[in-house]
Parts: sequence; structure tokens; C-alpha cells
Amino acid sequence: MSAASILVVDDEPQLRRVIRTLLAAKGYEVSEARSATEALERIRAAEYDLALLDINMPETTGIEVCRQVREHSEMPIIILTVRSAESDKVAALDAGADDYVTKPFGAQELLARIRAALRRSTITPKHELSRLRLGEIEINFASRQVKTAGTEVRLTSKEFDLLLYFAAHANQTLTHRELLQAVWGPDYGEEQEYLRVFINRLRKKIEPSPKSPRFLLTEPWVGYRLRLPE
Repeated sequence: MSAASILVVDDEPQLRRVIRTLLAAKGYEVSEARSATEALERIRAAEYDLALLDINMPETTGIEVCRQVREHSEMPIIILTVRSAESDKVAALDAGADDYVTKPFGAQELLARIRAALRRSTITPKHELSRLRLGEIEINFASRQVKTAGTEVRLTSKEFDLLLYFAAHANQTLTHRELLQAVWGPDYGEEQEYLRVFINRLRKKIEPSPKSPRFLLTEPWVGYRLRLPE
């Protein structure tokens, strides 16, 4: 299995060197970008398995870079920032980031977040759910494709993994902790803002009326449930 390729985007040379050394020692292939423009150029020119994006850069923010990348790529993205307010986390996640790491961070924390972002769900839906139709939405779990009226709906890898877990436990109420640990990994469990953002993103893509969901339902104070059409 080939090593994952990671693009590190930060305008601080010292931090880029530290991260490159850390990741290279773990066998990752590492590329660097010093600015938003350089990052977007590299992402258009090559395929990466994951990007680490600093939120504060001279030309534009990592959040804006994230939005632009999400227009054409499902590549996992982790935002790096000194900001720790929940509103900043939500803004990063809502722009399409898969995760958020606050500076200063420890080496093991960063590596764990990278592993979580790169992991693909091993959940397998029940046989009869290898394909699933939700209204106009058709989901093919084998090809990891979602289509509406024959047109592909773009989901990030984490969005699809979350949808896959719901499908594997259709019509069951799933707690916040269970969802976080199943999709992001065992180090997660308290990050309910992640779920709020990702559920909202999924609803915009699979629900006819995201504000009045028919399929992806909230179970107040407990979690969420995927209700299959009767």
C-alpha cells in the first residue's frame, strides 16, 4: 500500500519544516505550499490524499481555500489555527473541512487527526442496502456515488462515511458519541458541533427540503436517525 500524500499549507517556514519532518518520519509523502495561491495551484496540478490548511494566510484564509477545493475535490482537509472558539470551528467545518486542530498541538494529536481523516469506513450496509433510494436520491455504496435524477451529488469522504453508517443502522436512533467514534475514530466523542455541521451538509445534499427533513432526522438530546421510505 503506497504512502499517503499530504499537502502542508502554512506561511510559517519553521512550522512547515516541523510538520514535514514529523510526517516524513511516519512514512507520509509531504509537499508544501506557502500561500493560498500556491496551495490551489498544487491541488489543481496533482492529487493529494489530505491537506493541512492554516486558517491565517496573507492572501486569503484557509477557510476560503477549503471552499474552493470543495468545488471539485472530496480530499480530506484538516484546518490548523490558533483560534479555539466554537464559532471558528463551525465556520471551518461548514466550509468543507473534515477536522480542526488548534495550535499549539502535540505531534501525537496531529498524527491521530490525520489517521482519522484518512480512514475509510469499513461499515458494510445490509445486503439489501447495497443501493438505497431516498426520494429522488440514489446511493450506490459499492461505488460510493450519490445521484439525483442521474446527476452526481458530490460528497466528501467523511460525509459519505457518515451516510454509510446511517444506512447500515437504518431506522435506528444513533447517539452522538456512537456516530463520532464510528466515523471519525475512537479519539472522538464530545465534538457534537462536528455532527451538527455534517448533518446539515448531508441534508442539503439528500433532502428535498433540508429545513424540514424527511429522512435524516434529529432525535433531541440523543442523536440522529435515518428513516427509510416506507
